[in-house]
Amino acid sequence: MEFIVYEQKGAYGIITISREKALNALNSSVLDELSATLDAVNLDEVRCLILTGAGQKSFVAGADIGEMSTLTKAEGEAFGKKGNDVFRKLETFPIPVIAAINGFALGGGCEISMSCDIRICSDNAVFGQPEVGLGITPGFGGTQRLARLVGAGMAKQMIYTARNIKADEALRIGLVNAVYTQEELMGAAEKMAAGIAKNAPIAVRNCKKAINEGLDVDMDAAIVIEEKLFGDCFETEDQRYGMAFFLDKNKEKVKEPFKNC
Repeated sequence: MEFIVYEQKGAYGIITISREKALNALNSSVLDELSATLDAVNLDEVRCLILTGAGQKSFVAGADIGEMSTLTKAEGEAFGKKGNDVFRKLETFPIPVIAAINGFALGGGCEISMSCDIRICSDNAVFGQPEVGLGITPGFGGTQRLARLVGAGMAKQMIYTARNIKADEALRIGLVNAVYTQEELMGAAEKMAAGIAKNAPIAVRNCKKAINEGLDVDMDAAIVIEEKLFGDCFETEDQRYGMAFFLDKNKEKVKEPFKNC
């Protein structure tokens, strides 16, 4: 891998987009490497992922404008599909993904963060969808995920004006869950990932699937999805152990880690 660094730390993994000289901008090679990295994650061992960018200046500054500047209509559509395919793989990845956003998260950077389950950022983070100032639309899901996260009105304002927002405003509108100092960001992300990894992995995966799939249908269909995934947890070792430990009034045994992946 030239642009992606992957590190497994116990039950969670860290994916770092490492193209620091280009502010971690996304080109075709980065997208291909990210896709391959996701395919290679050992889901028997890893229960949560953190996605971040190398350095303190930029999470991901956007898609590579140099690569996009000469594209034809057909090539532009194909490039959008490549990005969308990778981001959708990230969004539907079986385990939770935390975006640890350091610095710029513009265009494709904002879009890839929105493909993650949880977003936390540093106090120097800057978010925006500047595409209309470049003569294009957001092409990696920005028009769709931003509206779902912050509401259609705020999403339209951000996209139509191409105005960037800082960390405090991103927190206020619900684009991120929390803001940390630059020094605290990765520690907070790792603490959260480790906490998620301690919980029953089948249950966590099913929760992600229920939330994601339920948001795409009406409530009557959504509760059916939940019922099936709820039922799927029963008769598992994790469910039996977790409930038996809860019901043990004496708590003579120390709670052991959940095993099933």
